Amino acid sequence: MSEIEFSKELQSTETNIPGVVVFDLPVHGDNRGWFKENWQRQKMTALGLPDFGPVQNNISFNEKRGTTRGIHGEPWDKYVSVASGKIFGAWVDLREGESFGQVFTLEMDPSKAIYIPRGVANAFQTLEDNTVYTYLVNDHWSPDGKYSFLNLADETSAINWPIPLDEAELSEKDKNHPRLADVTPIPNKKTLVVGGLGQLGNALQAILPNAEFVDKDDFDMTDPEIYKTKNWRDYDTIINVAAYTAVDQAETPDGRRLAWEINAKSIAYLVKTANENNITFVHISSEYVFDGINEVHDENEQLSPLGVYAQTKAAGDIAASQAKKHYLVRTSWVIGEGNNFVRTMKGLAEKDVKPSVVDDQIGRLTFTKDLAEGIVYLLKTKPEFGTYNLSNTGDSVSWADIAKIVYEKSGKSADDVTPVSTEQYYEGKTGISPRPLQSTLKLDKIESVGFHPRDWREALDEYLKKENQ
Repeated sequence: MSEIEFSKELQSTETNIPGVVVFDLPVHGDNRGWFKENWQRQKMTALGLPDFGPVQNNISFNEKRGTTRGIHGEPWDKYVSVASGKIFGAWVDLREGESFGQVFTLEMDPSKAIYIPRGVANAFQTLEDNTVYTYLVNDHWSPDGKYSFLNLADETSAINWPIPLDEAELSEKDKNHPRLADVTPIPNKKTLVVGGLGQLGNALQAILPNAEFVDKDDFDMTDPEIYKTKNWRDYDTIINVAAYTAVDQAETPDGRRLAWEINAKSIAYLVKTANENNITFVHISSEYVFDGINEVHDENEQLSPLGVYAQTKAAGDIAASQAKKHYLVRTSWVIGEGNNFVRTMKGLAEKDVKPSVVDDQIGRLTFTKDLAEGIVYLLKTKPEFGTYNLSNTGDSVSWADIAKIVYEKSGKSADDVTPVSTEQYYEGKTGISPRPLQSTLKLDKIESVGFHPRDWREALDEYLKKENQ
C-alpha cells in the first residue's frame, strides 16, 4: 500500500478547468490503518462544491499497475476519489465554450478527491497494483445521453502519462477514439423559458438567444403528462414567466379555475420537476400578493392577498419556495412589448381622449428589459437562493402621475388626465377585484448583490422614444 500523506484539514483548490475542484481530505491513521470522510456534503458545499445530488456510486478495481482508462466525457457531474492505491488522473474539458481542450492532471491517493463537472472528460492510470478507484455521479447512464470521447494518445492534449501507453493496459476502444480536432463537444445544459412569448419572454429572448422558449401550444404547463415529454437531464434552468393575469376575470367561475391551474397548481408541477432533476427554478411573482397597506414591501413581508388573482399568485409563491434551488422574483407594474398601461395612455393621447386615471394606487414601473437583465444577473452571479424584489428604481407615483407624463411626452396637456380614486373609478361596476393601493417594492436586497436597475423615468423616456420611431 502507498504511503498516505495524512492531512488534518479539509481544503479545496480550484484548477485551470472551470468548475474542476481538488479536495485534500483529512485522513486519520493509526496502527490498524486509516479512516477518512470521503464525501461530506455539508462541509464540502461550504467550501464551494456544488450540491450536485449524487444518485450512484461506482467502483473500479484495477489489478495491475499501468491500467489506463478513459478519456470519457459524460452528461453528469462526477466526484472521484481513491479507496486504495494511487492513480495519475487526467481530465480534458470537452464542453462547448472557450475552455474546450483544457487539460488538468494530478496524482491521487486516498487523501485526495476531485469534483468533475458535466462534460469534462475523465481518465486515469494506476500507479500501483490493486488500485481501487471510486466515483459518485448525479445521473444514471442512458442511451439518450450526450457522450464524448477522446483518444488516450491525443498529442494535442499534452497528457504526459507516467507509464508509456505502449506499456500500459488499455482497451481497444480507448485506443481508437477520435483526436481532439474531431471530438464532438458536449453541449451545455439548456434554459427553458415557460410562457416565453409574452412581454417578459420577448425581453428574455434578446439576452438569452440560446434558451428554449415555449408557450401553451408547445408546453401546456397545466398538463402533468407534458412533463414526461422532456429529457430533463439536458436542462439546468427553468424560468417561468407564464401567468394568468386577468385580475377581474379571475373573480368569475371560469377565470377562478384557470387562475388556480396556471398560477398555483402548475407551479407545483414545475417545482417537482426542478427538484427531481437538480434544476434551478426562477419564478416571477407580483406585488399583488400583499394587501397594499404597507407603503413599501420587502421580501419578508407576510403574504396578504386580496382577490382571487392575488391569492393564486401567493399560492404560487409558496409552491415556488419549495424548489431546492430557486429565485422567486417579485415585481410590479410591468411594461414591455405588447399591450400595457403606457402604450394604452399613448394611444388615448393620440386620439385626444381625456381619461380618468386612479391616483391612489402608488408604485413604480418595471420595464421588461430591466426585469430580464435582473433575472439573468441572478443566474450568472448565483447569489443565495430565495426571494428578490425587482422593479425599476425612482420615486413612487400614482397611475395618474404616469398617465400625465405620457400625455406630456405625446405633445398633449397633463390636464387632459383627470385623477380619481380607485373607489370613484370603479363606482357602479361589478365583478371588480380589489387592488393593493401601495405597490412599491424595497430593492435593497437585489442591489446588495450587485444589480442596480435604472430609474423608471429614464426607462420610460427610452420606451416612449422607441414607440415613436
